[in-house]
Amino acid sequence: MKTHLKTILFALGILFGIQGLRAQEPYFRSELVFPLRAEHNHAPSLVELSDGSFVASWYRGSGERKADDVAIYGARLAKGSKEWSQDFVMTDTPGFPDGNTAMMVDGQGHLHLFWPLVLANTWESCVTQQLVSNQPLGTGSPKWDRKESLWLKPEDFSAEALAKLDALLATIPKPLAENLEKEVVEVRGRLSDKLYQRLGWQTRCKPTLLDTGRLVLPLYSDTYSFSLMAISDDHGTSWRASKPLMGFGNIQPAVLQKKDGSLVAYMRENGFTGKIRTATSTDRAESWSDVSSIELDNPGSGLDAVRLSNGDWILIYNDTNKGRNRLALSVSHDEGKTWSAPKYLENEPAGSFHYPAIIQSSDGRIHAIYSYFVAGGKSMKHAEFNQEWIESK
Repeated sequence: MKTHLKTILFALGILFGIQGLRAQEPYFRSELVFPLRAEHNHAPSLVELSDGSFVASWYRGSGERKADDVAIYGARLAKGSKEWSQDFVMTDTPGFPDGNTAMMVDGQGHLHLFWPLVLANTWESCVTQQLVSNQPLGTGSPKWDRKESLWLKPEDFSAEALAKLDALLATIPKPLAENLEKEVVEVRGRLSDKLYQRLGWQTRCKPTLLDTGRLVLPLYSDTYSFSLMAISDDHGTSWRASKPLMGFGNIQPAVLQKKDGSLVAYMRENGFTGKIRTATSTDRAESWSDVSSIELDNPGSGLDAVRLSNGDWILIYNDTNKGRNRLALSVSHDEGKTWSAPKYLENEPAGSFHYPAIIQSSDGRIHAIYSYFVAGGKSMKHAEFNQEWIESK
């Protein structure tokens, strides 16, 4: 009997060993969400629903903020499928442009969709919107159960922002170019204007759910070229503003939580450093350190990040000084202190592959979706892979 038991245990050990080896094999596949189209299709987001299916979102129209026909579209990918559903309208504000999408699924399985509504065809006139679907499973567009605007009222940040603007200008050779001088004068006036402080905050990257249950929705302003977090402690029912992430030239943050509870934000470069920007928070997103830069290049394009179930971090970004023809992934095993050499999702001499969103699904796989612009048209592209593929040669 003992010998028989040893034989069974040995056989199970071999089986599990083989399965473990198989689990470590690099895996990758990708496909377009819909055929190439002439319209502007941009700024996607991606979530996994409770049944293992996926929903993608993006905006489509004849342009961006100046095109009043822009609406939010979506598509579904059934569990185990490699073909996306026919796309559908998720929401449309007739006569107004709708902008960058960001989505999340909360602990109750409810789907949240965020996007900026452009009131006056300028980024400065945006108001972030939220739709919630209590039962998002099924086909076509989810049925929305709740809709609201995120009316944010940040504490007056003009004094601190003006001081930081003066400090920044002191490092720039004089005289300033005429267009830059005009921009500085404009920003100075807007920093003390309550209307500009409260409007213009837009979404790009997904919310981050903290270990306390707090939701942190990253926002940014093209009015000032810096960022801010919307904070909710009641599962997204109400929101309030954090202090801004000061440091002109940082927008579109992605937020990750470290093991010690502190937060790290990675931002698109919107200034002149040519590098990904970063800031940290030790009080659950209420306030943030001064913005600095990391060693990774950024040409002024969106990025995203995800913390994996094993604690490693993945950053997806355009690994270029100019243009968006390369889209890269890097891994950090030490919570952002160091990053691996880039692994490319796209690396072409032409085309634009940008504004990515990245998540980890319940089966451990990693999913990315991004705007895919080539000579033949525009689409969203979805890629599914594992960490072993990112770290393979």
